[in-house]
Parts: sequence; C-alpha cells; structure tokens
Amino acid sequence: MSFVKFFPSRVVAIYMSKLFVVRTFAIMAALVMVLQALDLLGQSGKILAVPGNGDAEVWRYVGLRAPQIIAFILPFSVLLGTILTLSTMNQNSEIIALKASGLSAHQVLAPLVLASLVVAIISFAFNDRIVTRATATLNQWQKVDYGPLPIDRGDRSNVWVRDGDDLIEVDQIKGRGAAAMLGGITQYDRSKGNLIAILQGERGTYTGQGWRITNVSRFDVASGKLSKLGDVVIGRNVRPDQFTLASVDADSLSFGALRSAISDLADAGRPTKALEGSAWHKLSAPLSSMLMPLLGAVAAFGLARSGKLFLRAALGMGLGFAYFVADNFALAMGNLGAYPPFLAAWAPFLLFFLIGEAVLVRSEE
Repeated sequence: MSFVKFFPSRVVAIYMSKLFVVRTFAIMAALVMVLQALDLLGQSGKILAVPGNGDAEVWRYVGLRAPQIIAFILPFSVLLGTILTLSTMNQNSEIIALKASGLSAHQVLAPLVLASLVVAIISFAFNDRIVTRATATLNQWQKVDYGPLPIDRGDRSNVWVRDGDDLIEVDQIKGRGAAAMLGGITQYDRSKGNLIAILQGERGTYTGQGWRITNVSRFDVASGKLSKLGDVVIGRNVRPDQFTLASVDADSLSFGALRSAISDLADAGRPTKALEGSAWHKLSAPLSSMLMPLLGAVAAFGLARSGKLFLRAALGMGLGFAYFVADNFALAMGNLGAYPPFLAAWAPFLLFFLIGEAVLVRSEE
C-alpha cells in the first residue's frame, strides 16, 4: 500500500483536517484570553506602580507574555481539538461510515496526524523565533521591576569571579572568549579570608597566561597607602569563559544558540546535562502535538449510542494530561541528573506513543 493510499480520500482528509485545525486554534484562542486576563490581574498592579508606566507598558507586558502562554497551551489545545473533532464525528456516525468503507483506525486518524505534524512545525518555529526572544526581554524587564528597560547590546556587567582566595569584579565585558575586553576591574587581594589590598584598573585583555590590566592602582589595607603600579597581570588561573559564560537560561535561547552555549560550557568544563535535556525538549515538546490524535483517538471508536462517549472522551483527556505530567516529571529528573538528557526529553514521548497505539488497537477490536 502506497503512502498516498494510506490516507482516506482527498475530500475526507481535507474535511477532517479543517475540523481539527479550526477547533484546535479556536480552543487555543479562548484559553489564551482567559489565562492572559488572569495573569494580567496579578501583574498590572506591579507594572502601574512604577512611575511613568501606563497603558502602553501594560500592553507591552501582554505582548511579551502572550507568546509564552500560547506555547504553553498549544499542546493542550491540540488534545482538546482532537477529542472534540473525533467525538463529534462519532456522534454523527461519520466514523462508522469511514470504517464501513474499509478504512482502518490508523487510516481514519491519518489526516489528523498529518495536520498535527504541521502544527508541530509551526510550534517549533514560533517557540524558536518568537517565544525565546519574548522570554529574554520579559526576564530583563522583570529584573528591573518593570522599570525602564535597559538596552541589551550583548555585553555583560557586574561580573564576579574567584581566583584562589582573591575576588575579581568587572564592571563591563565586551566580546567573548580570548577576545573579551574587560572594563573597570577591581581585584580584592585576600589571604586566608583577610583582605590585604585592593587593585583597580581601567582596561583588561587576555594574554594567554593571565589578564593584563592597564593603569592599575593598589590600595594597601594595612598601611592605608595608595600606589600606582602601571600595567599588571592578574588572574593567571581565570579562563576567559569564566567572564563571558553566564548562567544560561534555556528558555531565553533558540535551539541553535542553546547548542552553541552548551558547546562553550562543555569546552570550559562546566556541567551541561540539564541544558542538554532542555535542548532535546525543544524538539520533543512541539512534536507532542503529534501524539494528541493518538491519545485522543479513544473518543472516536465505539458506538455513540452506548452512552459511553463521554467516558471515552474523559479517558482521552486523562491520557493526554498524564503525558504532560510525565513529561514535566522526566524533565525535572533530567535537571537533577537522575535521567540522561536524551531519556528525560524523549522517554515520555515514546512511552505514550506505545500506550496510545495499545489503546487504539484495543478500541478498534
């Protein structure tokens, strides 16, 4: 049997796909409006409490928060759209007509699976290009308590690193890796926890064996004297990535940027297991939309007049929500290091795929 013959007729496939897509996005729109309104009730007071903030800032918050809510609610909407579509077709005896024409349960579901694949692709692109940027901007705005949003030029500021007992503070860092440029450097020279001297310099560059600091002045704590030292090399054990690699927020980075950050952290000897799990989850999460027709298919088969249609719909919703619980649990275990990253992201998907297949075969029998 060819791939094309696996699907029902073109008219039926388009009809089912249209029903599924319209219901999915209608449910998503309704849920997003409700959740956005509830979220705004809790945050609007904080936004308007800042002097100078008004309606424009409230709408800015809505524009930044809405993509996060859409990304969160879309898989649930696909599940509910699947159950509503299949239960309606079952109640109207359309599923019985399709099966009477010789179609198997998998062929009946094929249009919905294909449509959900398109939804998954759109979801991945939306998450990768829009949600990550909105999350990064919203996180920065919330750090300043909804005040004036700082301009992000890719630089880092107020960075602290440790060099043995000594502490090094840098006001601003430009660039990355060995090409990083430090500005406003302060080294706190300590011995056994006691502060001995404070060194301050204007600019710093990496020499390969330390950081050359220009125009250094040294304040001796014991004598209280300030002396000029010129150029000094400090931080011989401090690698460039210790300045340029911050704590990586997986939700604020696209898939490609996250993979690049993981590579940099791995080269620097930093732990990356949790971030690797998040990177894999950026692929498995959108693909969960393809599972929803399979998990919700229990609502499609069986006689509607038996009075058990509602129970089958509830079972489909239960399977779908159980998947999301298992997915979050596995991701949490991956973040704790209990599960390998690949297993944490893909195990729930594969497990519920098998469960959905088993329920579908059982329902068909």
